[in-house]
Amino acid sequence: MFERQGAPALGSPPTIAIPSLYPMSAVITAWSQRLMGVVARMAIALGLCACLLLTACSGASTGLSGNYVEDTVAVADVLLATITLGADDPTRPDAEAQARTLINSYTARYRPRSAVNGLASFTTMQTALNSLAGHYTNYPNRPVPEALRDRLTKELKKAEANVVRGA
Repeated sequence: MFERQGAPALGSPPTIAIPSLYPMSAVITAWSQRLMGVVARMAIALGLCACLLLTACSGASTGLSGNYVEDTVAVADVLLATITLGADDPTRPDAEAQARTLINSYTARYRPRSAVNGLASFTTMQTALNSLAGHYTNYPNRPVPEALRDRLTKELKKAEANVVRGA
């Protein structure tokens, strides 16, 4: 196991060869790298879960009350006010951003509800929302054209009237 390596120099201790621990250190290194990979993946997964939980439980207000009639009337009023803004109005970009958020929130809340999505007021409202969202997506820096504004005004008022009378 231990062997002597040649003759020692005068005054120096004899040299002894120690067996190499390289195979064991390679095993420890490979094991620690795997462990670090697992720990890193777990940390990322925990971070993502924390983000999801915090955003889901944040209580961020979408401006919707949960009452279909009230929400439909409120969304229609906000959208009617937004589409009437002039091209040079300084509040138009903020109003359009708010309108897009409101459209997404309204659609996400009421489209999955089967008690609502079959109503005439909902289908009319959905048509108007899709048209306006399509305009904002395809022409983000342009005001709503006159023909589209007239059609949206008619559809939003029709949806508002239908929801108030219960249709």
